[in-house]
Amino acid sequence: MSGRRTSLCLLALLATLGGCKEEAEAPPIRPVLSVKAEARSTETLGPFAGSIQPRYSTDFSFRIFGRMVARMVNIGSAVKQGDEIAALDPAVQALLVRNAEAAVASAKAQLANARAEEGRQRTLAEHNITPQSQVDVVIQNRETASANLARASASLRRAEDALSFTQLRADFDGVVTSAPLEAGQVVNPGQKVVTIARPDVREAVISVPSALADLLSGGEAFDIDVQLDPSVTMKAATVRSVDPTADPITRTRQVFLTLNDPPPAFRLGITVSVTLSKKVPPRVELPASALLERDGRKQVWIVDPATSKVSLREVAVAGSRDGTIAVTSGIAVGERVVTVGVNSLAPGQTVKIAAPYTAAPDTAAEGPRRAAK
Repeated sequence: MSGRRTSLCLLALLATLGGCKEEAEAPPIRPVLSVKAEARSTETLGPFAGSIQPRYSTDFSFRIFGRMVARMVNIGSAVKQGDEIAALDPAVQALLVRNAEAAVASAKAQLANARAEEGRQRTLAEHNITPQSQVDVVIQNRETASANLARASASLRRAEDALSFTQLRADFDGVVTSAPLEAGQVVNPGQKVVTIARPDVREAVISVPSALADLLSGGEAFDIDVQLDPSVTMKAATVRSVDPTADPITRTRQVFLTLNDPPPAFRLGITVSVTLSKKVPPRVELPASALLERDGRKQVWIVDPATSKVSLREVAVAGSRDGTIAVTSGIAVGERVVTVGVNSLAPGQTVKIAAPYTAAPDTAAEGPRRAAK
């Protein structure tokens, strides 16, 4: 009997040790991060920061050299067509006008004298008192006086134009966006005095990566949402143009978006957020960390909702951008995919889905509850 009891005890001990070994060899339950697959038929790019700028703006400058004695506008000033913007010292040009007026008066007197002399000589020539050669000389003097008057009149008009050039006037209605010069400075012809923009034609200007700029310049059809704040939003009509050269520092290119009837809130100079979206074949977007590549195959871990066990699934990936991949086949909508820890899992391993992070409760509010308990 004692030997039988000993055998039974040994068998029980071996069974217990075998169970412990199996439990020790069972893979641990690993917490993982995951996402639920959702199909998307629209590709969204952005948002990209930009600003509202005028499509048409003009740099105004003086045509002549001089010292600027006044500037009537400042940045942000609204001007009307014909309004005076700035003025030069007109003293020199006024003297030139008076000199030209005197030259015109002298030429007119000489012409009048030449015409009178021509009339007298013609009368004498008709009575054979003066030879024809004398008449020809008088006629030549009259023509010379007439030419001198024309030249003096042209000089007067040129001097009057130079005097008018001392006043700088707006050619159209607009808003002053730049005024780099102040009164008292000496300016050269063509040097920018103010910049006036036409606020009636506005556009959004954004900076995008060069690869995306190539898509936009190629006529890619995008829906463009321009958002100023949640209460003010609109759609841009189209991409007007794309800067062919990239910025040497940021390596981005500027894209000019034509606005379709922008609201008054879209003032010049304000910052906007632009989102580009287009229709694409249905796909599932996942973080790039969810992809596991082995032996040239692209796979992901799928979590069974009933058993919380994972299994490998081969998928087809269309491309990747900004840390995400686009899966076109291999995943059904609603399936849960592991996104972090894919290299530490084994087929059939049980995982624990990590709960999303929630903020800690307010301690000030918890105090009275604890006191009540």
